[in-house]
Amino acid sequence: MYRRVIRNQRKGAGSIFTSHTRLRQGAAKLRTLDYAERHGYIRGIVKQIVHDSGRGAPLAKVVFRDPYKYRLREEIFIANEGVHTGQFIYAGKKASLNVGNVLPLGSVPEGTIVSNVEEKPGDRGALARASGNYVIIIGHNPDENKTRVRLPSGAKKVISSDARGVIG
Repeated sequence: MYRRVIRNQRKGAGSIFTSHTRLRQGAAKLRTLDYAERHGYIRGIVKQIVHDSGRGAPLAKVVFRDPYKYRLREEIFIANEGVHTGQFIYAGKKASLNVGNVLPLGSVPEGTIVSNVEEKPGDRGALARASGNYVIIIGHNPDENKTRVRLPSGAKKVISSDARGVIG
């Protein structure tokens, strides 16, 4: 069904339905899952915390050293409450349990608050990404390598213990 648009609006700066994405910082994702994260940990540093237009949560620009090439790689994470510039962010299986660190859900104790959680290992974050949202770890099943979590909606979900999340 077609609705006529006011003439001045037709002559103006584009469609009323498309969002203005020019000022966006970029996609907020976890690091690509690599050998360093699967077997140990890798250290990054928060360079700055920025506002992203079209998003409620602030973003953190974290710089990691590339484990394969001699260069620095900047990743954009969703900044949790308590993350500050100059803070070291550790990502990997053997990282410590501090706010902002990225760990697999299997190595996180029950009752911990986690955000930006992967649904499948390696998808770089899918659950609890909006500002103020978090997932609570309910329990672990080491036999099946599964972790049970409570989502922001209140629903409970079973996820692989290898899926990663950001603490806090």
